[in-house]
Amino acid sequence: MVKKYAFSDLSFDIINRIFMLFCTVVVLYPIIYIVSSSFSSANAIIAGRVWLLPVEPSLKAYEAVFRNKQVVTGYMNSIIYTAGGSLISVLLTIAAAYPLSRKFLPGRKFFTGMFVFTMLFSGGLIPTYFVVRNVGLIDTRWAIILPNALSVWNLMVTLTYFRTSLSEELFEAAVLEGASDLRMLISIVLPLSQAIIAVIALYYAIGLWNSYFDALIYLKSSSKFPLQIILRNILIINQSDLSMGADMVAMARRQGMADVMKYALIVISSAPLLMIYPFVQKYFVKGVMLGSIKG
Repeated sequence: MVKKYAFSDLSFDIINRIFMLFCTVVVLYPIIYIVSSSFSSANAIIAGRVWLLPVEPSLKAYEAVFRNKQVVTGYMNSIIYTAGGSLISVLLTIAAAYPLSRKFLPGRKFFTGMFVFTMLFSGGLIPTYFVVRNVGLIDTRWAIILPNALSVWNLMVTLTYFRTSLSEELFEAAVLEGASDLRMLISIVLPLSQAIIAVIALYYAIGLWNSYFDALIYLKSSSKFPLQIILRNILIINQSDLSMGADMVAMARRQGMADVMKYALIVISSAPLLMIYPFVQKYFVKGVMLGSIKG
């Protein structure tokens, strides 16, 4: 049986689909343009001939970028910071959220309030720098991982999930079986919390991968710089070289190559997260909807 739509419903459906198609194009076009420009020649970029597909396809920009050994070093450092930092952050978040979600914890409301207080008030950059310096973390990899290892926002999200989505009867049955709190965390909480764990892990990973300010402040050795700092330095050097050029033709060529490299650097820095996201997308969609529908 063919379902019939009223004219108003059909009109709304058509307008809604057109609007969503427009939004999709607006979101996707900049990505397509950047990728196409990164594979195009410098002359095509200067002439403005790239608008959708690569023009005069070339890999010179990527060759120029990866010839810089610091890029490879920065990539490895960013992977270390992102993987290690995300793991530590997720463990700390679960370790804090699980006991706070249990009703029998003495002072539960007080400790929760202390965490929430830090969301509203912080010491600021200078006191934080003094703390990092006094504990001996300056110019170490831990300076990137430890100061922001625990996000109170992610803690509150995880805490809310534990309180609302995990049945108290499960814990009561586990207690009757003689399970300890650690056993309940490993055997009950973690297997039933894959969605929220995937969400907060993705949040932490994105923040660590895109972070550059902490490295700019706390790191001195270039061998410890993450990818974002390396890319920033490359772009600044290119701009400096262009500002000192006298030959207009040579300057135009360098400007074209700098633009192509800029697009290649954007693709290089964004590719890892774009490749990871499809594997956690199903958990991410489920996780962000937690608590939205009850019944």
